[in-house]
Amino acid sequence: MAKCTTKMLEYENQMFLDLFHEDGLIITARGLGIERILLNFLKLYCDPANLVLVLNVSSQEEEYLVEQLEQTGVTPLPKVITNEYSTNERHSIYMQGGVLFVTSRILVVDMLTERLPIDLVTGILVYKAHKIVESCQEAFIMRLYRQKNKTGFVKAFSDSPQSFTVGFCHVERVMKNLFVRKLYLWPRFHASVVSFLDTHKPDVVELHLQLTPSMVACQTALLDLINACVKELKRCNPGLNTDEITVENAIGKSFEQIIRLQLDPVWHQLGAKTRQLVADLKTLRLILQHLTQYDCVSFYNIVNSIRTSERTFGQNSGWLFLDSADSLFAHARERVYGSSQKAKKVKTDKTKSSAENQEPILEECPKWKALGEVLKEIEEENQNADPSIGPGRVLIAADDDRTCNQIKEYLCDGGHSLLTRLFIKAQAVKAAGQGKPDAAPAESYKGKSKGKGKSVKSAGKAETKGTTSEVTLTQMLDEHKDDMPQQDQAKDSSEPIAASSSDGYFGVLKSPVTILHPLHGCSDVHGLTRTLNDVKPQFVVLYDADMVFVRQLEVYKASHPGVPLRVYFLMYTGSVEEQKYLTTLRKEKEAFEMLIREKATMVIPEERDGKMVDDPYLSRDTTAANATVNTRKGGIQKETDVQQKIIVDMREFRSELPSLIHRRGIDIEPVTIDVGDYILTPDICVERKSVSDLIGSLNSGRLYNQCVSMSRYYKRPVLLIEFDPSKPFALQFNKYISSEISIQDVTSRLALLTLHFQKLRILWCPSPYATAELFEELKVGRSQPDAAAAMAITAESQVGQDSEKYSHTSKDLLLKMPGINSKNYYRIMNKVENLAELLTLSEDKIGEILGSETNAKSLWDFLHSEHKRTESAVSGGSKASTSKGWKGYKRKR
Repeated sequence: MAKCTTKMLEYENQMFLDLFHEDGLIITARGLGIERILLNFLKLYCDPANLVLVLNVSSQEEEYLVEQLEQTGVTPLPKVITNEYSTNERHSIYMQGGVLFVTSRILVVDMLTERLPIDLVTGILVYKAHKIVESCQEAFIMRLYRQKNKTGFVKAFSDSPQSFTVGFCHVERVMKNLFVRKLYLWPRFHASVVSFLDTHKPDVVELHLQLTPSMVACQTALLDLINACVKELKRCNPGLNTDEITVENAIGKSFEQIIRLQLDPVWHQLGAKTRQLVADLKTLRLILQHLTQYDCVSFYNIVNSIRTSERTFGQNSGWLFLDSADSLFAHARERVYGSSQKAKKVKTDKTKSSAENQEPILEECPKWKALGEVLKEIEEENQNADPSIGPGRVLIAADDDRTCNQIKEYLCDGGHSLLTRLFIKAQAVKAAGQGKPDAAPAESYKGKSKGKGKSVKSAGKAETKGTTSEVTLTQMLDEHKDDMPQQDQAKDSSEPIAASSSDGYFGVLKSPVTILHPLHGCSDVHGLTRTLNDVKPQFVVLYDADMVFVRQLEVYKASHPGVPLRVYFLMYTGSVEEQKYLTTLRKEKEAFEMLIREKATMVIPEERDGKMVDDPYLSRDTTAANATVNTRKGGIQKETDVQQKIIVDMREFRSELPSLIHRRGIDIEPVTIDVGDYILTPDICVERKSVSDLIGSLNSGRLYNQCVSMSRYYKRPVLLIEFDPSKPFALQFNKYISSEISIQDVTSRLALLTLHFQKLRILWCPSPYATAELFEELKVGRSQPDAAAAMAITAESQVGQDSEKYSHTSKDLLLKMPGINSKNYYRIMNKVENLAELLTLSEDKIGEILGSETNAKSLWDFLHSEHKRTESAVSGGSKASTSKGWKGYKRKR
């Protein structure tokens, strides 16, 4: 086996050895490189003598891990099992051994069908273990694994400590689902981590920048508005957890998740004002992000669009009428057009129009200037660099792709040219919206540029051709490009850099060689890590603060101790950006402190690892401990219990229900069936629908066809509507139910469905747990279903309870006649040979057969009334059809 080119760090060795010697769950701080630990376990078990399964890994992560193993020369490489492989091919791959990435749905089916030899599995590696809840597929896999394999290992990994702080004893419940007894915690403040990383510190230069006075005023106004909305939200909803809904949390990225967690279950019960407050908070947070993230023109555009939009203006919760909102609009405009003190001295009727046409100031972002100075310093240092090392490359990491694109344009064209281009575009869009010619903004701006052109000439700049003093927009852009260093030409002449990330901007500048890469929103989750290893920069500029990338840089420096690394940290002092970064650090620290306290008081039973033969957690007996036992059986021989079984469609293994059914002691037989999702008995067929699927099926008509098939082939068709307790839903939003039938109303459609299919039964279940319990009760005292018979039933087949005796065509024809319904059509079919005989019967005889004089009169009148004959009617075909018996339409099986 080939050795790894990148050795594990000292604390990583300790992590690896702890988890290797004893199974457990390891939780690390984000950015410390938990994927490196998983990678080394994969290297260890990549051998045909082992059979190791890896769970909960996305396709991108699989590709990254396999690529890393391939670069280190590991053979054989792990295999990825998907639905492209047939069942026989999957069994063959399992028998070959090695490390296998398998999707949870496929693995559950292969375990239930014994296609996978569970007793031969060496162990299971579980990634992102914080997602393992009791009802998920991975927990089902772990339970099936431990029932038949008592010797294999289980090793779980997670780098999300905050996920374990939600709910009661969440970490203990996850460990219970994973069948592990040990918990390993590795925060950033762990003594081993601190001591090692402190000895390999990169050179850090912190640049604390000041916000401009206008930006400070805008930030203050936005925080006041957010505070007002938060207070109003709490006042309208006293039941909310006020500890979580604060202004500090409102500026963080997880605030929407906090709001959704509390309001989603009752969203349909909330008033319009509460919903609008939630929407307004989202809008204000977006504006706050634009303040420090993007340029002044983009910020003014978003603020101005909210103020000028009639819909937003009319639907807002009231924050637009506060003094802070006026301050926000005024200072946002001031960043583009400058102070309006001079306009206050001269009062005219056209103050607004003249203000819009005045020459823009276009305040540059303070970080742009700082970034330019940093790159200039790096360029000077590269000129005096050690020849053995060579000039260092620069990696600039910004928040998202839009920010990276703006930085690229700034470095190539300059700040003024960038802002001018954005301003022209905004004016053109505004003019187009008002129905003005596109050239209007340009002409307006051109007239205001006369003074600018004179000042440029007097400063000794190159004069433009022509005698006029007017400067066009294109000339202004060209002039400003001439003022900038020759950087855009460097872009074209820079040497290509081999990199595997598709999200980066490579070769932006030649001197120094500069690469831009976004921190978030990448198409590849490991794109930044790939770029860092491919480019090997000596200088990294953190344009936006990010806790995870800071730690990745620490790990990168510790892994390459001989490579110099300097990190420039750009941050606005006293800004929301700084507070957001500090809040992220504080929350992770508090999460680890809570986990440490919980670990100290945690009581782990001896049988938690599931290796005992009679492990109570693996027991599938759902009998309650306090259940009444009959002690008066005497010498009566005990009846042997029949093992309950349910046939489940393959596609249903994406849901939680099969896992919970198996948990209740019912065997599951996974097959592909066309009619229904669950076959409980030979007579009971269940079609399961979530709320969203129910509405979609009603709209498309798919549910009607499914009910037709179920009613045709099963005596007791069931429509199961399953709710999600964490999501809102109400069939009737009004306080009363309308007596009128509306095709657009879900309640009306369900009513029509039940009227048409009178055998159909509808079950309402609040959760998958309730559904599993209901299935168990429905199977009591009933026979078990046959998988072969269920698979033989298709939408086109004629296998059903009545198809042996009568044809469905004849039955459907009878049901269309007046006086015939689903309760009496059998009487006609049993006592009348064909339609011709029915026509000869008297009204009294029909009443005797149907048992109802009213129905008999309706049917007799329909059959013996005179009807106009159409030209398209074919007498021969009609006559022949009347002489056929009800059984004559039966299809051959």
